[in-house]
Amino acid sequence: MIVLRREIGDVLRDARQRQGRTLREVSSAARVSLGYLSEVERGQKEASSELLASICEALDVPLSLVLREVSDKIAVAEGLHVPDTIPADVLAGMYSRAAASREDLTPVG
Repeated sequence: MIVLRREIGDVLRDARQRQGRTLREVSSAARVSLGYLSEVERGQKEASSELLASICEALDVPLSLVLREVSDKIAVAEGLHVPDTIPADVLAGMYSRAAASREDLTPVG
């Protein structure tokens, strides 16, 4: 069974680890307790939309890209083909601390 909170936690943990940052650093920047962030990353707690936005901001990763990655992972788990529609340059830099600024992303619609 797919559990949304686990998928979200996996994506957040992967983003943090790719940046080489500790739970302590991110929890401080997101203004959430270290223990709670750890539980969110392990899929034990369901993060509110406000908390999720705060964690994404602390990671300097757009919430939309985190949700997109979660959605893609779920689609693959369901056996669906997921087309690659995010530009390669955005993907390459979206988890690094030196990622392109949000102005580099073109709004849809």
